[in-house]
Amino acid sequence: MLSAKEYLEQLRELDTLINQNLERLGDLKLKATSVGAIRYDKDKVQTSPRNTLEENVCAYISLEEKLNNEIDAFVNAKEQIIREIRGLHKVEYIQVLYKMYVQFKSIKNVQDEMKLSYSKVRDIHNEALRKFEKTYTNLTYLT
Repeated sequence: MLSAKEYLEQLRELDTLINQNLERLGDLKLKATSVGAIRYDKDKVQTSPRNTLEENVCAYISLEEKLNNEIDAFVNAKEQIIREIRGLHKVEYIQVLYKMYVQFKSIKNVQDEMKLSYSKVRDIHNEALRKFEKTYTNLTYLT
């Protein structure tokens, strides 16, 4: 079973994985669409036939499918977490948890936006996490 904080932090983890795979997809796209140069300064050596262009295109398509699945999982997890945060029915809790775990803002940013002291935001955050754990028991990984 996860703590409320671990449960809510899943969105940031999923977002990080998606961004990493977007970078990888860009690299694969470049490989799949670039034509390699022919080296005339080396002797041609007979090698087993390989179609690296085909391999790169297949790798790109495979990663693109995986990325689409990750995005779908992220959207579903985000919607569930938003519903659960709103289910706490206390405006301060909803604001702080939403800003921190859905918008990925720091306590400092939340403090500035809500025009509250750092310690007040921290206290609201801790209370909200306790309320979240009481309201939603058996928190598990969403994906």
